[in-house]
Amino acid sequence: MNTRQPKSRTIIVTGVTSGIGRAIADCQLNAGMNIIGIGRDFSNGPYKSSQFLPYELDLSDLELTAKSIKDLANQHSDVTGIICCAGRGKFGSLEEFSYKEIQSLMDLNFTSQAYIIRGFLPNIKKLGFGDIIVIGSESALMGGPRGSIYSASKAALRALLQSLRAECASKGIRVTTINPGMVDTNFFDNLDFGPGKESENSIQASDIAQTVSLVLGMPSGTVIDEINLSPLKKVIKKK
Repeated sequence: MNTRQPKSRTIIVTGVTSGIGRAIADCQLNAGMNIIGIGRDFSNGPYKSSQFLPYELDLSDLELTAKSIKDLANQHSDVTGIICCAGRGKFGSLEEFSYKEIQSLMDLNFTSQAYIIRGFLPNIKKLGFGDIIVIGSESALMGGPRGSIYSASKAALRALLQSLRAECASKGIRVTTINPGMVDTNFFDNLDFGPGKESENSIQASDIAQTVSLVLGMPSGTVIDEINLSPLKKVIKKK
């Protein structure tokens, strides 16, 4: 029987303090979900909801992340959803990256997200249903100038989820990748470029949040493997 997932669930959301992660958490709280939000700093906007549990964690520290996620998974065995939104952008030709910068970007954008999924996956498999949703990037689909390491980090996430689909389907776990184009968030604050000023030049974080709701609301036997979201008119503006 192709039934719908339970309306009230406990879901992990990373990168929850701003941008896409915050929009997704807001949307799911309004839908009645219980959210465990992972973020680096909650001082500028803690949620005021009994359904929200803030968990402060710097995902760039992989050793701490591994320990913390193990503890969190033991404490919250009812988690049936993981939505990975954390990450940052850094762009430039390959030789402009130090070796440490290459490792740092891959650690945050890929490895830390793999750690989180790995930490909660055994519990979700035991429960027999769940969702893994990762916010990737259009950069995962095709690399471009000055985007080699960022594209590689997002392409690695995409490949991880493609394998997880094959591994997890028999356990009732749905795996979805959402690849947005340029989103109007603070992602571009420390970059030397951004989307154009017209509304057609970027998509909104709320667009992605609505897409996540669509994925979660599908009948349990139906999975949306991958969605690409793009602005109608792609315009890159140098700052």
